[in-house]
Formats: sequence, C-alpha cells, structure tokens
Amino acid sequence: MAQHEGQNDLKRTMKSRHLFMVSLGGVIGTGLFLSSGYTIGQAGPGGAMLAYLVGGFIMYLVMLCLGELSVAMPHAGSFQVYATKFIGPGTGFAVGWLYWLTWVVTVGSEFIAVGLLMQRWFPDSPVWIWSVLFAITIFVCNAMSVRFFAESEFWFSLIKVVAIIVFIIVGGMAIFGFISIEGQSAPLFSNFTGEGGMFPNGFTPVLATMVAVSFAFSGTELIGIAAGESENPERDVPKSIRNIVWRTFFFFIGAIFVLSALIPWKEAGVTESPFVTVFARIGIPYAADIMNFVILTALLSIANSGLYACARMLWSLSKQNMISPALGKVTSKGVPLNALIVSMAVACLSLLTSVFAADTVYMVLVGISGFAVVAVWMSIATSQYMFRRKYIKEGNDVGKLVYKAPLYPIVPILAFLLCLASCVGLAFDPSQRIALYCGIPFVLLCYAVYYWRRRKGLKVFTDQSEAK
Repeated sequence: MAQHEGQNDLKRTMKSRHLFMVSLGGVIGTGLFLSSGYTIGQAGPGGAMLAYLVGGFIMYLVMLCLGELSVAMPHAGSFQVYATKFIGPGTGFAVGWLYWLTWVVTVGSEFIAVGLLMQRWFPDSPVWIWSVLFAITIFVCNAMSVRFFAESEFWFSLIKVVAIIVFIIVGGMAIFGFISIEGQSAPLFSNFTGEGGMFPNGFTPVLATMVAVSFAFSGTELIGIAAGESENPERDVPKSIRNIVWRTFFFFIGAIFVLSALIPWKEAGVTESPFVTVFARIGIPYAADIMNFVILTALLSIANSGLYACARMLWSLSKQNMISPALGKVTSKGVPLNALIVSMAVACLSLLTSVFAADTVYMVLVGISGFAVVAVWMSIATSQYMFRRKYIKEGNDVGKLVYKAPLYPIVPILAFLLCLASCVGLAFDPSQRIALYCGIPFVLLCYAVYYWRRRKGLKVFTDQSEAK
C-alpha cells in the first residue's frame, strides 16, 4: 500500500461496538477456555472463584484509571504516552517495549496453538502450514484498514461471547437438574460442600493462582489503545469500559462457577478444555469439535488484537522519536504498515523459538511478557495519579472531566499496590519465578538504552499530537 504523503496520523473510524469487542476479544482466550481447569484443580472451587474475583477487582481498578486518561487524552499510544508524559520518558520507553514484547510473544504463540488445534481435523497435515495460513489471514485483517480490522475482530469476539453465554445457560440448567448429566441426579452444589470443601488445599494455592488469574484478565487495556482510533472517544470509551468490566466479570465468574459445580476439583486439569468435559458429560453431540472451533476462534481473535496493539505501540514510540521514524508512517487508510510488518516478522521469530528453543529463549520471552502485563497496569495507575495531581495543581476543575475515576487517590494507589503484590507473589511460585528473573533485567535494559540515547544527544521525546 502506498503511503499517504504528509499524513502520518491514524484514522478515527472505530465505532462503539468495535471498541468494546476489541477489548473483550483481547481478554477472553486460553486463560478461560483452557487454563481455568488448572486453577480449579489447584485452588479448589472456592479458591478458583476467589482468585478470579480478586483478579477481576484489580482489572476494574486499572480500567477506572485508564478510562479517565483515555477520555481526557485519547491516543493510540495510550498508556505508553501517558507514562512518558506523567511519569517520565524513560518509563514511557520501557512501558512501550514491555507491552510490545508481551503481545509479539503472544501472537507467535497463538499461531502455533492454532496449528496444533487444526490437527484434530487434519491429523496428517503439518502444523506449520496452518500457522502460516492463519498468520497471513491475521496480517491481511490488520493491513487492509482500521475498520476492516475492527469488523473482523467484532465477529471473532462475538463467537466467543455466544459460546460462553450458551455454556453458562446450559451448565446452569444441568446444575439444577433441568438437563441430565450422565444420567445422574442434579449435582446442585455438592462439589462445593463435598470432599475438601471450598478450599481443599488451603489458601496457599489461592495466592499462587491469583497471580496467574490476574494475567488472565489482561487485554482489557486494549480499549485505551483503540480509543485513539474511535469516532467519538468521549462517548464510547466510558460506555465501553462499563460494559467490558461487568461483562468480563460475568463471563469469567459465571463460567468458573458452572465449571466448579459440574467438575470435581480433583478431576479438573489441563489435559483438555474443562468446557469440552462439561459439554461431553451433558451429552451435546460433537462437543469436542464445537469447543475446538470456539477455542480456535479465540486464538485468532487474540492474535488479531495483539498484532493491532503491537503496530500501534511501535507507531507511538516512533512518533515520539524513540525509534525509527519509518515506523511512524501510515498508509492512506491510516494503517502503520511498516510497524505492522516489523511486528509480524518478530512474532514469527517468536513462533520459531517456541519450536526450536522452548526451554531457553522462548521461556525467557514468555517470562518477560507475563511480567509486562502487571508492570503496564502499574504504570496506568501511576499515570492517572500523576495526571489528576497535575490537573488540580494547574487550577483545573475536576468536575469538568468527562470521565473521572472515583475515590481519588484511593483507586490508583490501591490498583498500584495490588499489582505490586502480584509481582511479589511471582517470587513464591517456582513455575512463574522466571517472569521476575527475566522481566526486571529487561526493564533495566530499556532504561539503560533510553538514557544512553539521551546521553549521545539523540532527540528521544517530543510531545505527541493526538490521532486525527
């Protein structure tokens, strides 16, 4: 696509329904469809519910902070721009690269997972063919135009949402005996009151799974990035934030409740999707195939949203002279094509490392990306705290903010502390400790590179204009 001369701004063409679904599409994925069984097996029914409630509460606090910032300053660079402006350029530089890397690794992982899922229907076909096919599809969805990307993401996400709603309704009917499950009587709440009770392994596993669960809610912050290309951010962002918070809560908590009630905690695990297990026990024909399709759609949706986020983050860094200006160029359709190409290329390298260096390089990348999510959330809370303090100090009326986080400064401080606790909690889980070992050095490296560039006299920050 040819570059539109003199026009390096993104287009505001995303509608309210697109904004909502892009954010919802980023958060509903394997963390719910696959990993929820592991959480139930480790923490028990009550522990899983508690872990997801706390993770959802942290997400809610962060979204309140992001909402105030996104409405006041809608920008495709979102929290990277806010961190640069209100915390410091070095922090903005680190946040941008952290967030870009977490999605690049995720996108590569999704392509591998999609290829593996296709093996169910085409067992004799090589995984890499499907990975390449779907990678090209996702790239085209992003490269066509912002509207084309948003529309494709809307339908990807809708399939997931419908599947979860159907699951909660059908599962609820099975719990109360309206539908027979393997010819047995209604289980009601026997799994909550049976062997081991609500917390069969105590509270220690709850703390460990709480860290992982908070990662499961990541993706909701995409609404801040998409706000920069929304037709009417002042109207659409507050509306979308309200919807995304409560509906995400409903989907996650409702699904975990149904799963816990229908699958004994000792039988829950990661050998197959717990959703498949429930549908199969109820006797729904082709349950495994149906959920394979839904999970496939979920993976493509996350890859679609992730590639979008990667391209916008590189575009934002470029617009602030933090990286090559070539990555700040956009097409006549408002797509940062160069940033998109670079992100896809690195995602494919990540895909290769997951095959050939799964125990070394790839685990390092996964560790950094896991740590990055919570670090970015911490930056959002800090940015909102600093923004409001500066806004008041300059004599502005808080009442004139179109959308404001309540209970300032309690909300940003509490959000920051809970995210910090999640990071500290990583140290107590051997399987996730690598996130700290890799994530913290990576952040320090980002700061070192930033200050090295500044010391060399390179212009690394200019105040960025809003997307048109």
